[in-house]
Amino acid sequence: MKKIYALRPKGTKDILPKENMKRMYFFDKAREVLERYNYLPITTPIFEHTELFVRGVGESTDIVQKEMYTFEDKGGRSLTLRPEGTAPIVRAFFENNISQKLPKPVKLYYYGPMYRFERPQSGRYREFWQLGVEVLGSSGPLVDAEVVHLFLQILQNLTLYKYQLLINSMGCESCRPSYRKALNKFLKKRGEKLCRTCRERIDRNPLRVFDCKNPSCKDLISSSPIIFEFLCSECKAHFTQVKNFLNSLNISFEVSPFLVRGLDYYRRTTFEVQSPFLGAQNALGGGGRYDGLAEELGGEPLPGIGFAMGVERILIHAEEEGVKWGDMPKLQVFIAVVDDKLWTKAFGLLCSLRKKGLSAEMDFLQRSLSRQLKLSHQLGARFTLFVGPDEERRGVYKIRDMESGNEWEVQQGEVESKLTSEVLNSEKGS
Repeated sequence: MKKIYALRPKGTKDILPKENMKRMYFFDKAREVLERYNYLPITTPIFEHTELFVRGVGESTDIVQKEMYTFEDKGGRSLTLRPEGTAPIVRAFFENNISQKLPKPVKLYYYGPMYRFERPQSGRYREFWQLGVEVLGSSGPLVDAEVVHLFLQILQNLTLYKYQLLINSMGCESCRPSYRKALNKFLKKRGEKLCRTCRERIDRNPLRVFDCKNPSCKDLISSSPIIFEFLCSECKAHFTQVKNFLNSLNISFEVSPFLVRGLDYYRRTTFEVQSPFLGAQNALGGGGRYDGLAEELGGEPLPGIGFAMGVERILIHAEEEGVKWGDMPKLQVFIAVVDDKLWTKAFGLLCSLRKKGLSAEMDFLQRSLSRQLKLSHQLGARFTLFVGPDEERRGVYKIRDMESGNEWEVQQGEVESKLTSEVLNSEKGS
């Protein structure tokens, strides 16, 4: 085969039909749950003004500093391929005046690709897909519990059960500054033992050190101050209520005081769902509360909470748990043309069967009958319908059951109804 002039960019992948079928199955199963929970779909542009992410995600985050795909368009505007979904949805909420169109809390979900310049590895790509939800307009702990429960219900609707739920509270704008100050002091005393990246984070945003994967850094910060010692009474009460609601649903979780997630906009509740099958990149997804994000973007105060789940990682995890995705869709009818003069007739019949709701195909290369029958086998057709001169004279079509080999004839005027009946009966019996 001649080598193509270019290969796909590093960190991307071609999603071939078999995997696409799995993704469609995942999305269908997720949507079943989302609709039961009264969430509505929303889609935002793949690129946004860069400032949206700088202000929303946080200038000190790795995403903004190292990972965004930013470019200047022909009008001189700085644009960025979206690295996450929350900031664009908050922007869309205000720009489209959604508060006047839907009652609060507004429950939304999205599905689509995101872009981050990261080192590719298993379950992590530079173009990756996420399914996420955002609930806007409620600051109460009951919504937090619902969002966590919703995440787990999507997994369980996929028959996934082998995961661990971690939760934490990151405090609020009243109590978190004192925690940052204490953490900053702790890290400065031990700065020489930290990696270069963590040393750079100490003054800019010390909470980011908890994202470090360096074993020596992780060991060092395991003895750092924990946020629970600094939470204000309101944050403590909020977190206690979240835990109580989760306990009332018999949801198992572990409180993880160093779970901070990777974005600056989180407040109070944060959570992450981890897989035992994914190695270092073990998060199936997570999220949390972001009550200050709307104001950071220039909007009115608007509490919010949401999550995002990584589609690629969930598919890998699902394979390990043995999810039965089902086979590729089977072709119901293949039309075989016996005489070259009958291709026009066969094509009209093909379109007629499709209008009746049957999946039908023919050989568009118009090859010999033997090649057509080989193609019918390759496509896994359940029935083959023959369009031949003898049958044409008698006003009938011959049909072959490709599993049993049985053949019979039907009147041409009854072929759509007869085939539909045969297909339905065969699918009931399979």
